[in-house]
Amino acid sequence: MVGDQRYPQAADVQAQEFVSALHAGGRVTRLGVGAHAGSMEFVQHLPPPPLAAFVTAACGYRVPAYPSGLHRGLPSSSMTLVIELGGRLRTTGLSTEISSQAVVCGLHTRPALIDARAPMDGVQYALTPLGSRALLGVPAGELHDRPVELAEVLGSAAVDVVDRLHEARTWDERFAVLDRALATHLEDSVAPVPSEVLETWRLVMTGQGRLPVSAIAAQVGWSRRHLAERFRWATGLTPKQLSRVARFEAARALLTDPTGPSLARTAALTGYADQSHLDREWRALAGCSPTTWMREELPFVQDDSPSSAADSGA
Repeated sequence: MVGDQRYPQAADVQAQEFVSALHAGGRVTRLGVGAHAGSMEFVQHLPPPPLAAFVTAACGYRVPAYPSGLHRGLPSSSMTLVIELGGRLRTTGLSTEISSQAVVCGLHTRPALIDARAPMDGVQYALTPLGSRALLGVPAGELHDRPVELAEVLGSAAVDVVDRLHEARTWDERFAVLDRALATHLEDSVAPVPSEVLETWRLVMTGQGRLPVSAIAAQVGWSRRHLAERFRWATGLTPKQLSRVARFEAARALLTDPTGPSLARTAALTGYADQSHLDREWRALAGCSPTTWMREELPFVQDDSPSSAADSGA
């Protein structure tokens, strides 16, 4: 990569102010950003107990069409539940393609390519892998790299949720509809996750993916192979894959911070060998370079990173 810039020139001061507001939390409305000018709205929501144990972030969004016509759903340590009220969400790039208003997707290590040629309006919840079984009744491993219609896991109740969301007139009403629906399906008794899996998750996330898997396996007392198998079934990724995602998330958090460091410094701070290493990993996980992602998607990004991913467990 040539140069050491953070923000492409096309991302002007308005874009930086927009992201700063999102990092501060709450509501951001009616802000046109450079070439992406148009009405944007992001509203953050704190789900009530007991959902809060399984939902790491929640937001409502209204955004105009992307100039590129494409939105990249990036790999993260959270599963994604999206209900798009403006039309069908058309997603490619993962193991299955889907076109649906209500979609849930497991953890993945490549970008979900979302058709963004039209404005989008909906709600998005980030779920812990443990939340997959508790709220949806499906082990996270079954949804690895796979977006599915919400109706596939919730049945006819998913249709009712979409209908009620269409009827809701305010963001608070929308969030209440989805909160109630998920709480209704919350299982009273969830199969326990082995403590070794939970500890592996904690070690990977607190170390931002820097701890060798061999050291983690030794610490929890399992062989690397056994740990990989059990961990993947519970979360959707192996410890090595989650380590890549954890480093990627750490870098993304710095890149979306307007006061953050340069690309080279970001690479050093987040465990990459150098800026070229960061660029290679970003292309593998995001499908483009960091500068391309910032130029095309930065004005649309919401701060959906878990507030305490390391402590939330799987």
